[in-house]
Amino acid sequence: MRITDVRELLKDKRVIEEINRHLWIESQKAGYNIGIERATDEWLTLYSEGWMRYHLPDKYREILAKKKKKQ
Repeated sequence: MRITDVRELLKDKRVIEEINRHLWIESQKAGYNIGIERATDEWLTLYSEGWMRYHLPDKYREILAKKKKKQ
């Protein structure tokens, strides 16, 4: 994903809620606060694609089309 796509995604309140949920879960597992930066990076890397596919299918297809054009 391009940085502009990530910035747009992070404007969605539901995404912030998911990142906060990830922060809480992973901090509980680790036994300490992993920090919002790590939680955000992990969530974007691990879960953002699946989340977009389910919640924002049109935007997801648009990003895929942009990727295919670059290749």
